[in-house]
Amino acid sequence: MKELLRTNDIVKLSWLEALLADAGIETLVLDLHTSIIEGSIGILPRRLMVSDDDYLRARLVLRDAGEEVYSP
Repeated sequence: MKELLRTNDIVKLSWLEALLADAGIETLVLDLHTSIIEGSIGILPRRLMVSDDDYLRARLVLRDAGEEVYSP
């Protein structure tokens, strides 16, 4: 799995998940439960992950949608 981006914005995260799903790319959101435990006040960002095989295509989909992509 590779990380595409980190965000505290749950609306943006949901939109990006839908965008990638429309492109046939499965996603996984990490740190979802951790951010809920801290009280959902938005301190801890959630990480949007995709498989290694889908990573480059997912970056292109997000870039074409005008989104910045996490670069390690």
